[in-house]
Amino acid sequence: MLSYDAVLFDVDGTLLDSAPGILSTLREVFCKMGTDISGVDLMRYVGPPLRRTFGEYSTDEAWIERATDLYRDSYAVRGCHMCKPYPGAAEMLRRLKDAGLILCTATSKPTQVVTPILEEQGLAPWFDLIAGASMDKSRDTKTEVIQYVLDQPLLQGKRVLMVGDRHDDMRGAAACGLDAAAVLYGYGSREELAPFKPRLYAESCQQLADLLLGAPL
Repeated sequence: MLSYDAVLFDVDGTLLDSAPGILSTLREVFCKMGTDISGVDLMRYVGPPLRRTFGEYSTDEAWIERATDLYRDSYAVRGCHMCKPYPGAAEMLRRLKDAGLILCTATSKPTQVVTPILEEQGLAPWFDLIAGASMDKSRDTKTEVIQYVLDQPLLQGKRVLMVGDRHDDMRGAAACGLDAAAVLYGYGSREELAPFKPRLYAESCQQLADLLLGAPL
């Protein structure tokens, strides 16, 4: 028996293995900005908002905006094409959609950035709403993105689940009063996610669909 009417999906690390393009673009930007990142584990920056990432290296707002712009310009040319759906992602979305669930994204990528990526990867048709951050700072955190999606008419009065792979997804869900599902095939570990007490864990896209459509939660 379904427990939810709608599912919000993070994108990076949940639907798409996008780390290669993100990491490549980050290295390029840090080099251009003259920032030494030797010894830095860049994987921790796969998922969180860009401005927060660059804010770890400078408190200068102009510097942060310059780095953000450089990243977006480069990513739009090359990095955005260096991703692929996780095994079973399209089939998972099809199964959930066929079961009558409303499907939306809630990603830290700006909406105008993530939409063509999902279209290129063949996942866009399954979504009722593709939503993400704004290009400016008006909707920049995962909590703000989730709340923006929840405010849309199609989700009013619905039981909603947030699905993601990083602590930002779990924290954003909790801040918005939602249950969360944690995927373990992405970029976050069980140790990172466990403190937020997600409603369920999934080792694969297939298992996530199975849990939502059949197994007790």
